Amino acid sequence: MPKPPNILWFCTDQQRFDTISALGNSEINTPNLDAFCTQGWAFTSAYVQSPICTPSRASMLTGRYPASHHVMRNGASEFPASEELVSGVLADAGYRCGLVGKLHLSAQSKGEKRPQNDGFSYFDWNPQPAYQGGPNGYTDWLEEKGIDHAELFADRTTFCGAGVPAEHHQTTWAGERAKEFIAEDSDKPWFLMVNVFDPHPPFDPPAEYLNRYNPQNLRPPAYRDSDQANQEFLSNTPFQTRKPLDVFGPTPDRNGSGADPSRPGQVAAKPPQSFDGRAVKAAYYAMIELIDDVFGSLLKHLEHLGQDGETLVIFTSDHGEMLGDHGLLYKGCRFYDQLVRVPLIIRKPGSVVAGTTSDALVESIDIAATILDCADVQAPPRMQGRSFWPLIQGNGDPHEFRPSVTAEYNDTLAHFEPEHGSMVFDGTYKTCVYENHGLLEVYNLKEDPGEFNNLVLSGIEPELKSDLLERHLQRWLSTSDAGLPRTQAN
Repeated sequence: MPKPPNILWFCTDQQRFDTISALGNSEINTPNLDAFCTQGWAFTSAYVQSPICTPSRASMLTGRYPASHHVMRNGASEFPASEELVSGVLADAGYRCGLVGKLHLSAQSKGEKRPQNDGFSYFDWNPQPAYQGGPNGYTDWLEEKGIDHAELFADRTTFCGAGVPAEHHQTTWAGERAKEFIAEDSDKPWFLMVNVFDPHPPFDPPAEYLNRYNPQNLRPPAYRDSDQANQEFLSNTPFQTRKPLDVFGPTPDRNGSGADPSRPGQVAAKPPQSFDGRAVKAAYYAMIELIDDVFGSLLKHLEHLGQDGETLVIFTSDHGEMLGDHGLLYKGCRFYDQLVRVPLIIRKPGSVVAGTTSDALVESIDIAATILDCADVQAPPRMQGRSFWPLIQGNGDPHEFRPSVTAEYNDTLAHFEPEHGSMVFDGTYKTCVYENHGLLEVYNLKEDPGEFNNLVLSGIEPELKSDLLERHLQRWLSTSDAGLPRTQAN
């Protein structure tokens, strides 16, 4: 029997879809991801199942919708024992499984409680660079280099500006630890998930990367005067930006957000009320360029070990970032493409059709199902994702997979009133329903890709509205499973 494939899943945090040069962004420098696109298959319409970290990551790792796994909140005490992670399924099938970086399936402020049977025999955890708790793989790595973590982050209170040097960066740590795991001598196939913190705020890349970008050469955030009224319409829905910001103002020297400067991990908890959107974009792009370098180094490491041909490699993110568009920064309970659409690129030489760019609609829950299909491991019966493994091998129309995609949130962010919202997108129309406020958004992304014109506010035919709401309800109802297996007929 041939040896099952190795699997490298590289997941960034808060990286939006339009941040790769080869896929249309001429302002950013991503040579390694560009080359990766030519070697593999790039989905340009990949959607996550929640715009918030924990529920999105729970969906990716279980292959299940939030309405079924019920991991809706950032900061929950633990991960449900009834849910199966793809890493646990692979470990049961004989894989050596590892994690480097974030997991964030439950509260992480005092050390994250690991899920039962997560399958990780190697667990080098760090939730964010400034985190000072333990055990903490990043802090340990710094100590090995003779660097005091507390001193390194003692004055890291900048909302946007130069951060720690690249050689001491959390992204660099993750890449080095990943190389060590991959190089371990073992007869078993391996699965490794690398979860870096960047480009999550604060926007603090190494100075040598930040200096490569001149903010004046970048496009300003996508913003119109009508955004003030549109965001007022949604002002009671939870978001880290409480109201539209001045994205063309000066960027504060310090964090400007009211965060406690003695707690570096809280620097980016709230955005400042005014900032230069192009300066923020420059820092964000610089963070991604460091990720690109580390990711490229990992791919070269696979090639050096002779494992590149037998390894399935996946690059994606857990959700996006508004980056000043519509006057918003960070993330929250909205469903703009900037938040719920992410990069998704897959490579396996000799199996995946190389050089393909596909606009087929896919969901992040499909990743786990695809991994298991590639590894020839039976998926758990409760897994709801669909494997796109046959598609990326060339079987089928590369521009068709799902008829629609969906996302939701439910009492997701702390310090807000509990509420529920859901989105359905069919490739043309996006409907967003906000339950507690009776709000509705409808966008035609073929005519309005920037999502500026809410048809509900500007006029929508009653028949179209009724049809879209009916399809929204049907699609959202399909995300809830029936629970545990039946053991008797009645």
